[in-house]
Amino acid sequence: MADSAEFVIPDRPAFKAGEVCEIAKIQPYVLRTWEGEFPDLGLSKTPGGPRIYRRTDVERVVRIRQLVFGDGLTLAGARRRLEQEQAPATPDVVDSDDMLAVAAQVEDRARAGILKVKQELRSLLYLLDGSAPGDMAARGDDEAQAREFELQPPGAPREESGGRVSAGRPARSKRSR
Repeated sequence: MADSAEFVIPDRPAFKAGEVCEIAKIQPYVLRTWEGEFPDLGLSKTPGGPRIYRRTDVERVVRIRQLVFGDGLTLAGARRRLEQEQAPATPDVVDSDDMLAVAAQVEDRARAGILKVKQELRSLLYLLDGSAPGDMAARGDDEAQAREFELQPPGAPREESGGRVSAGRPARSKRSR
């Protein structure tokens, strides 16, 4: 029905609602209805102020008019068609070599991140333990190192330095009683 050559859009950055209606050759109530269906259509400079339309909005209104009045689509159909037109084309076939290279990069990054966290946890352990980083490994005390990472329920007896067993909570001093 209507060809895009019929609609001449002046070379301006902004338009009022009445101007958009004149350009697209539609009634104002139609434009307001389309604003409800396409919320990103038009800009309001102030709350409750007049709607201002960008050039891209006017082009979109003209395209909606063509889809609704020319092609006979509903507003929902016009919205779907516009979304399809705006969707970027994605390649159907992905090169397996590219996928393998990306997977290797992700794996390398993950491995490096895990190693960094492991080193930071060890340095934190050494800081809390009060020993130098090489002390535990030099002693060969794998059992002591394993005990450092054991989880114990609250209140369970645990072995402290010097072979004493504690109930898992600090002793209260006479002042706190």
